[in-house]
Amino acid sequence: MGVFGIGTNTKEIDSGEIRGKMYHAACKVWFTSSCSPRPLSIKFEGDDGVIQTVTNINVKSNEDKNYSGIASKEFVCESIVGGLLREFKLIFFIESCKWVMII
Repeated sequence: MGVFGIGTNTKEIDSGEIRGKMYHAACKVWFTSSCSPRPLSIKFEGDDGVIQTVTNINVKSNEDKNYSGIASKEFVCESIVGGLLREFKLIFFIESCKWVMII
């Protein structure tokens, strides 16, 4: 415990609101032996209603987050989306087992 309790309640810090365009996604995931998820590919419905597939996802970083008190794991990724190399976030909501892509 730190002086005056500083640093004692840092585990449940809220990350605020999710910013950006959100797409619900189906995600093909590999779970490592330490139970850490590793996204391999995703499918999502684009603005035009067409199902798009994103493969060869390069995970640049990942971090445990809390959005409005909901435990999640956030991945900063890079891949070709719609013919362009894009950076995006994949967020895995642990309790509901749902994935969203944020561009």
